[in-house]
Amino acid sequence: MAWFQRLSSFYDLLRPILDVAILAFLLYKAYELLVKTQAVQLVKGAAFLALVYGIAFFFKLTTLQWILTIIGPGLFIAIAIVFQPELRKIIIRLGQGEFFRPDTKPHIGQLEAVVTAAEILSQQRRGMLVVFPRRISIRNIIDTGTRLNAEISSSLIVTVFEFDGPLHDGAMIIQNGKIAAAGCFLPLSEQQDIRKSFGTRHRASLGMSEQSDAVILVVSEETGAISLAYDAKLYYDLSEIEVTRKLKELLDKGSRKEAESKDISLESAISEENKDVFVEQ
Repeated sequence: MAWFQRLSSFYDLLRPILDVAILAFLLYKAYELLVKTQAVQLVKGAAFLALVYGIAFFFKLTTLQWILTIIGPGLFIAIAIVFQPELRKIIIRLGQGEFFRPDTKPHIGQLEAVVTAAEILSQQRRGMLVVFPRRISIRNIIDTGTRLNAEISSSLIVTVFEFDGPLHDGAMIIQNGKIAAAGCFLPLSEQQDIRKSFGTRHRASLGMSEQSDAVILVVSEETGAISLAYDAKLYYDLSEIEVTRKLKELLDKGSRKEAESKDISLESAISEENKDVFVEQ
């Protein structure tokens, strides 16, 4: 029994550290989910109301306290209705998230093959839509297309998108260093301020970036412009160098924070006249 008592004493010492560590992990993951959607505005609004209520309580502003107490429950219900799309996205991500899944991203040679194919299709004015999943599973999207499980090569990608075949109009999914599927259907964007000249491919790329953390490479069939969509934003008409650099940053095996910290360097490299950024409202 002595060893059990020693083990129990050790656990009593370890328990507060374990408790705080698990709580910190959950809070960090919750923050990651919130910052990817506009639901973070909901948290800011709730924090502001809590601050106002605290001031009213501290300074004994009874009238303000009474008003906040009356309208508080109804206000939270109204906020939940207004932010229903964002709350739905959070629930979807909680259900699909695979936080402990090992990261197996395409290596630099494979990324260059994809960008080379995009350049060829851009010159030929052929549309292209390629999705690079990150941490959130998109298995439901893959199931809508034709599974290929093929090695990544620019010639194969060009072949899929160059001709008016059954896989031409859908999206290609590149996962675990291979072409997982092609001809997949993506959800269209819910944003209302998308430029009217944008077609289905750009709307689908934005829609996919709104409902997952995937990075989407899209080539316009009308203009040949190469764009990237991620985090509910569309970076329009990028050069081959910019696309390659950004894909390496976003799909790198390292921390995602490192990629986000380099957004400023990319945005400064893109001229304002060639870049259109659409942010979910």
